[in-house]
Amino acid sequence: MAKKETSTKSFVLRVDSEMMDAIEKWAADEFRSTNGQLQWIITEALRKSGRLKKKKEL
Repeated sequence: MAKKETSTKSFVLRVDSEMMDAIEKWAADEFRSTNGQLQWIITEALRKSGRLKKKKEL
């Protein structure tokens, strides 16, 4: 089965320092990079709102 290729887009995100500190701590607590944590937060919010389909379980 062919794998679907995904592309990524870069963009600038402005976050106040208090929020960034909280995100960085959360990322460290979960052994993720700050970028990885932000991607996870956004993905979870999109799934919960029904705007992004859930991945198929194997």
